[in-house]
Amino acid sequence: MIESGRPRHRRRHGRGLLVLLSPVILTVVIAALAYATPPEVAFSRLLPAAPALAAAMWPVLPTILLGTASFLLMIGLGIVFPGLGTWWTAAGIIAVTVAAAYGSHVRLQRERTLFQVRLVADAAQQVVLSPMPRRFGDVEIESLYLAAAAEARIGGDFYEVVDTRYGVRLLIGDVRGKGLPAVGAAAAIVNAFREAAYGEADLVSVVRRLEASSTRYNAAFPPEGPMERFATALLVEIPHGGGRIEILNCGHPPPLLLNRGELRVLEPTLPSPLLNLAELMGDHYTIDTFGFAPGDLLLLYTDGVAEARARDGEFFPLAAWMRRQPPAPPRELLAALHRDLLHYSRGRLDDDIAALAVRLCEPSE
Repeated sequence: MIESGRPRHRRRHGRGLLVLLSPVILTVVIAALAYATPPEVAFSRLLPAAPALAAAMWPVLPTILLGTASFLLMIGLGIVFPGLGTWWTAAGIIAVTVAAAYGSHVRLQRERTLFQVRLVADAAQQVVLSPMPRRFGDVEIESLYLAAAAEARIGGDFYEVVDTRYGVRLLIGDVRGKGLPAVGAAAAIVNAFREAAYGEADLVSVVRRLEASSTRYNAAFPPEGPMERFATALLVEIPHGGGRIEILNCGHPPPLLLNRGELRVLEPTLPSPLLNLAELMGDHYTIDTFGFAPGDLLLLYTDGVAEARARDGEFFPLAAWMRRQPPAPPRELLAALHRDLLHYSRGRLDDDIAALAVRLCEPSE
C-alpha cells in the first residue's frame, strides 16, 4: 500500500511475538537440558544468557524478573544435583542480571531519543512531501517516496502537485547532497513552488521564482566544501480539459509517457539551467509541449529510480520496464515499480527515490 508517498508494509506479528518470548524459551530449554542431562555436562551454567538476551528487547523490570527466575531455577537445580557449582553460577546470574538491567535502561533511553528524532523527521516530511489528493478533476495522481536508508524518513528528493486556474501543475526534483542541508534546500524550493504556481501565468515565471528561492537559501546556508549545492527540477502543467502537457526540464531525468502501448521519452528540445546554477549556465528556459490524451500514463521520477543497481552493477531498465506495463491506474503502476525496484536491487537502494504517476481520465470516470 502506498500512502502519502511512502509504502506501508504488513507486520509479521507471529514472528515478532516469537522473538519477544525468546528469552523465556531460552530459559526453559536450558533448565530442561540441565535437568535431563548428567550433572557433568553442566548446561545450568548457560542460565545467565537468558537475562542478557532479555536486555536487548525487554524493559528493565521484566529483565530483572527473568534474572530472578533464572536464579531460583539454579538454586532448585543445585538442590536436585549437588556439586553443580551452584553458588558460582548463581553469582554469575546476579551479575549478568544487574548488567542487563542497566543495558536495558540505556537502550530504552536511546529509543526514546530516536523516537523524538523521528517525530521531527516526520514533521519535516510533512513540510516537503505533504499528503495530496489522488484526484484533481480529470487528472489522477499517485506518489511514491523511498528513502535509501531504512531508518531515514526523507532526503533531498521532493515533489508537489497543485491545482491552479492555469491547470494542474506538478514539480519533482532532486537536491544534490544529503542530510538536513539537502532537506532544507528542498523545502525552500517546494514552498516557493506552492506560492508561485498559483500566481504566475507560465512555467518560466514559476521556475524563476524557484531559482530565486534556491539562491537565497544557499546564500544563507552555504554548502560545506568547494562544490555548489544545486537541484534538478521538472515542472509540468496539465491544462484543464487535457489534450496536452507543457514541460520545463531543468536538468532532470526526462519523464516517460505511455500511450496505448507506445512509450515516449519526453526529452527537452533545449536544456534549461539547474536551480541555483542560472548565473553560470544562463537564464534561458525552454517549455516543450506534448500530446496527453485520456488513458495516457505519465511517469515522473528522480534519478534514484533509473540508477537503482542490481548486484552485477547494471542499472534498472526503466524504459523497458515501463513499456511492459499494462494500462493501469497510477496507484497500481507505482506499486509495481516499488516491488520491482526492491526485487531488482535486492532491497539495497543507493539513493532516495521519488516518483509521480499521472493519468488523464475520461470526463465520465
